Amino acid sequence: MVLSQMTPKAEPAFHEHEEQLRVWGSQWGVKNDVDQIRTILVHRPGKELGVITEDKYDPQIEALIDKENQWYFRSDKAPDIAAMQEEHDALIRTLEAEDIKVVYMDGSPTDPDAINVRDNGIVINGGIIITRMGIVGEKYGTGRRGEEAYVTRTVANIGMPILHTIQGNGLMEGGSFCLLDEKHAAIGLSYRGNKAAAEQVRQVLAIQNIELVEVPLTGFSLHLDGAIVMVDHDKALVNVERLPFWFLDYLKKLGIKPIFTDYRDGTLGINCLATRPGRVLAYDDAPWTAECLYKNGVDVIPLKYIECRKKGGGIHCGTLPLIRNEK
Repeated sequence: MVLSQMTPKAEPAFHEHEEQLRVWGSQWGVKNDVDQIRTILVHRPGKELGVITEDKYDPQIEALIDKENQWYFRSDKAPDIAAMQEEHDALIRTLEAEDIKVVYMDGSPTDPDAINVRDNGIVINGGIIITRMGIVGEKYGTGRRGEEAYVTRTVANIGMPILHTIQGNGLMEGGSFCLLDEKHAAIGLSYRGNKAAAEQVRQVLAIQNIELVEVPLTGFSLHLDGAIVMVDHDKALVNVERLPFWFLDYLKKLGIKPIFTDYRDGTLGINCLATRPGRVLAYDDAPWTAECLYKNGVDVIPLKYIECRKKGGGIHCGTLPLIRNEK
């Protein structure tokens, strides 16, 4: 008789606003990739970059590289950590000026990739999917495998729900995920992201009735954000050379207008971050793509990020929005 008076309730669903506030204290996650960012995850570059030394220069690829410990740096000089910190601090000041709360994540003292926090998670409505890195060094604590533990501790400490962790033989990094709108998402398949992980992401998205399309990336392309970044609800910045032709038709079907990066900027123009609909942070040395964005009604805040991006990531790679909403 007592148990008959205590009826379990499945509704509202885990990700619904009422349930999120009651249990988790906030509406965590994002419904799309362009609403106003409220909270964002970053890692300030620091001593971990000291593992990168000039004796590892390879003139054939014009970069410092350590095959054993699995890192590279696009220069013949060791990182200028002070310059990287100056650039990163300017990024943080800009984010805070946009009324965004910044959360810092620690990283392994031997992990020079810690700055590129985007790859640690896939954020959707209600929480985060912890990803699984593909790069593993021969020594414990080297390579990117292991960043998963740092981001898990960070989001748990601030109270963010973890919806899933990529497991088994799955490999996926957050830079290969894009929410096209509230019911459609894309995931990039490459050396850093496989079908085993994509299927796990698909299962999580299916709970919220979000359709996932797999996009095979070209050649040595690693992440989908090197090919497409949403800049408004119905506009995407696109590097057309890294996408299959049918995906452009898919965007058209969804009513998303592609804004093509300008070839004169090379691959620089694509790596931007929408802080709110129609407003992005972008490189100050990709002016031609910025002009394309301006002509299509998108405001651009230019930032210097020259030294930071030598680590193989940009403004989009170095930021992971944890909360976006319209209010």
